[in-house]
Amino acid sequence: MAKKSTTQAIFTKRLFTFLMDLEENNNRNWFESNKPSYEDHVRTPALEFIQQMQSPLKRISAHFDAISKKVGGSLMRVHRDIRFSKNKQPYKTNVGIQFRHEFGKDVHAPGYYVHLHPDESFLGVGIWHPSSDALQAIRAAIDERPSAWKKARDDRKFLSAFHLAGDSLKRPPRGFTADHPLIDDLKRKDFIAVKPLSRRDVHKATFVADVAEAFRTARPLMRFLCRAINVPF
Repeated sequence: MAKKSTTQAIFTKRLFTFLMDLEENNNRNWFESNKPSYEDHVRTPALEFIQQMQSPLKRISAHFDAISKKVGGSLMRVHRDIRFSKNKQPYKTNVGIQFRHEFGKDVHAPGYYVHLHPDESFLGVGIWHPSSDALQAIRAAIDERPSAWKKARDDRKFLSAFHLAGDSLKRPPRGFTADHPLIDDLKRKDFIAVKPLSRRDVHKATFVADVAEAFRTARPLMRFLCRAINVPF
């Protein structure tokens, strides 16, 4: 796949136009009729973006992969899993891209994430819904190395771009008391941080460089989380 000029935006306004149209026509007949637009304005630029992220990502950490493949790579499927969902709409109306840790098998692995949607686009970093073993290991690392955790959590460059997000327990997790000095962090069920994006951000010719720079600021957090669950960073 030939690379576009660095002065040309990868994602055009037609990306969000297609996604908005899909929201209004979320059915197989419409999607099949408009599949060329999906290929031209959604999947092809997304794969180009992933390819252009390969080198910047490896400079952040050699252990995260940007895989530019239609199936089985960093681009998440457009088809929804509707088997156990009350919502039977067949297609996702966002673009999801995850640059997953090389040891990861699914979306619950450490990763860098790009979410593109007409109403809400954002970057994400961290571990979303970690397994019980990983969650226990992260909490133990916070308890045992509180200074290292606070240094990663409160890094100035990181906080200039991201804010911590995700679900938390209402009560302290087992083994920790309510008066623990880091109880709010220990109650987290997700160890993720997000950076909102505007449509203008997404359409910039510098989008790859901007995303890479944002991900770079999250190195302290990602390093702490990877070490906590015993995978290399």
